Amino acid sequence: MDPQAFIRLSVGSLALRSPKYLLNPASTSDEKKNSCSQCSCEIKLRGFPVQTTSIPLMPSLDAAPDHHSVSTSFYLEESDLRALLTPGCFYNPNAHLEISVFTGKKSSSHCGVGAKRQQIGVFKLEVGPEWGEGKPVILFNGWIGIGKNKRDGGAQLHLRVKLDPDPRYVFQFEDVTTLSPQIVQLRDGTELGSERRERKGWKVKIHDLSGSAVAAAFITTPFVPSTGCDWVAKSNPGAWHVVRPDPCRPNSWQPWGKLEAWRERGIRDSVCCRFHILSNGQEVGDVLMSEILISAEKGGEFLIDTDKQMLTVAATPIPSPQSSGDYSGLGQCVSGGGFVMSSRVQGEGKSSKPVVQLAMRHVTCVEDAAIFMALAAAVDLSILACKPFRRTSRRRFRHYSW
Repeated sequence: MDPQAFIRLSVGSLALRSPKYLLNPASTSDEKKNSCSQCSCEIKLRGFPVQTTSIPLMPSLDAAPDHHSVSTSFYLEESDLRALLTPGCFYNPNAHLEISVFTGKKSSSHCGVGAKRQQIGVFKLEVGPEWGEGKPVILFNGWIGIGKNKRDGGAQLHLRVKLDPDPRYVFQFEDVTTLSPQIVQLRDGTELGSERRERKGWKVKIHDLSGSAVAAAFITTPFVPSTGCDWVAKSNPGAWHVVRPDPCRPNSWQPWGKLEAWRERGIRDSVCCRFHILSNGQEVGDVLMSEILISAEKGGEFLIDTDKQMLTVAATPIPSPQSSGDYSGLGQCVSGGGFVMSSRVQGEGKSSKPVVQLAMRHVTCVEDAAIFMALAAAVDLSILACKPFRRTSRRRFRHYSW
């Protein structure tokens, strides 16, 4: 397997200090909490969505920021780097990483009434040739003044901006091939009438080139409409187990992860996919890795990125997908952080050929890649499984090749 080059641009170790914004030692804990919560920043990079994050306000001028925190990350492929390094228009010839720092909160009132946030200052870092060299480099690390004028009280921003190579394997599912993971609905004696009100028995199998099954996913909790409605609700989500071969028992599977899915109703419906890693194959002590909303109509991206998720880390190491029983692969992502995988799927009623990206550092063998592909297929099928039950559902088969 040949990886494709990606670069991870991370912004972390954020902190703000200024005599004007120092907390009064006599302030109550509520006042301190409110003051800290009102410092934020917008992080911009040309061609990417604006990202917003909070900034901790230092209680004293000599207080130290958290040097290990990562507030946000951008992932750049070769085409992104070319676009950033290409000179722009006359008024903005060079691309920049731009961080605008604010105090106060955005007004949520349509009438414009409410506390208005104020900009403290801006930090800019020009995109240079070193961005395209594919080597680890710290672009900035330390304190810098960002105040626009004397009234800002000498505001200083602390941050660390770093580039790291983050190569990925990229796969795309195809419609039909002989060695494809097959999606089948098993005939388990279910009456036809009840099949219309539940979706169960679906199974995904991933085979290697020798024909051996190396990963699978199957529905463990049927997708059924909740009481009084025609859709799968959060109160009773459908669920999949993502499994690997059990090294101790031939022709048996060992649980590795659990994917839950349900439909969120609104002006535009979404399907929520929530994925846990199971600790030692058990749901007790599991680790939340992702909870993502995907547009039911347009589709979207399922993502595992520990920089963007609030994780409850299990006390024991998480085994990797491979059947050797060691603790490499995905187990390292909890401590190492960053991008793990993504899968782009289509919306309801569309022919879906998911594009899956896997971080190379989390893939140590074919089995590692295979189990992520089984997870990606389960996510794709969850869009179909969460479709409203208003109409009679015909049994559907999807064939994937990898």
